[in-house]
Amino acid sequence: MGNELMVFMIMVIVQVAYAGMIIISKLVMDGGMNAFVQSAYRPIFATISIAPFAFFLERKTRPKMTCSVLFQIFLCSIFGITANQNIYFIGLKNSTPTIVSAIDNLIPAFTFIIAVPLGIEKLGLRSIAGQTKFWGTIICVGGAMLLSLYHGKVVIGQLGFHWKYAENTSKDVNSANSNFFLGPFLLIVSSLTYAIWLIIQARVNEKYAAPYTSTTLMCLMASVECVIIGFCVVPKLSEWKLNPIRAVSVVYNGAMATSFTYFLSSWCIEKKGPLYVSMFNPLFLVISAFLSWILLREKLYLGVVLGSIIVVAGMYGFLWGKKMETSAEDIDVLELTKEKKQLSTKLQVDLELQLTQNPKDNNNNNMKQITKSKTEL
Repeated sequence: MGNELMVFMIMVIVQVAYAGMIIISKLVMDGGMNAFVQSAYRPIFATISIAPFAFFLERKTRPKMTCSVLFQIFLCSIFGITANQNIYFIGLKNSTPTIVSAIDNLIPAFTFIIAVPLGIEKLGLRSIAGQTKFWGTIICVGGAMLLSLYHGKVVIGQLGFHWKYAENTSKDVNSANSNFFLGPFLLIVSSLTYAIWLIIQARVNEKYAAPYTSTTLMCLMASVECVIIGFCVVPKLSEWKLNPIRAVSVVYNGAMATSFTYFLSSWCIEKKGPLYVSMFNPLFLVISAFLSWILLREKLYLGVVLGSIIVVAGMYGFLWGKKMETSAEDIDVLELTKEKKQLSTKLQVDLELQLTQNPKDNNNNNMKQITKSKTEL
């Protein structure tokens, strides 16, 4: 129970960190920072922040690196950071934080679709647990779609108090100057790449029990990849200069929203699996919508409120189904172990009866029979 609560609380912290990332990233990009520059700085600071932990904490326990694991970490850097973040930040620049957090809830659906054919997750529609898990995912995604497509009346207007820096940005978060086709489309693609990362990261955790080291290598590879892409798209050095608010953004995004959250997510994936981790994204929606309302003066519409309630209900419905499924598997394991013990005891008694009824038999033959029977078990 304590371990499950810890995983739950860690995932809540991860979602809060992600919400802070999109708020500050939206501000600096609306203020003129290029999305590719933002994406390039993020893994650099992530590598710097996580590398000391990898060196000191896993120096003696770090397993041997194999070509297979290194290649999987490389794939994680591609799908989890390079492709994901470049596409993500461009999508964020062309939309709003609420839309971003809503579309992020497609990650469970993508993860589920990928995980089932690979055998990582079971569909199990014949069981109550499987049906609950399935419909929880559908409800969660449906709520996200409702939030994205339906606004309705304004429930809560703009807050009088807001971040002063937001006044100086060139865009209004509630305006229609963003590309509402390109933005959501890119965010959907970003969600797909993140779901792929969740699956690959689960395999890395199984083969390489050094999360700090694997995260450091992933961020280091992504740093090289993102810098190359960034300079190809934005060759002017003046675009790479950091003023105070941009510096805060890239340091926070690198240290907190990348290395810290990626490590915690990897640990939770190891404990609960990739689908469990992805189902916490609806919480990201609620937190980011609230912070956007407070800091960016974004209006909260009826669709946002209803969609948030639906996605949270879907999330907990899925978690309930996942819990029932895990409990059923534990019961099956216990019953199988009990049956094996009973069979072993019965066979031992039968062998002892045979020895009693045939005292003149050769002891060596009896010992061979006992050994053979135990081997068959």
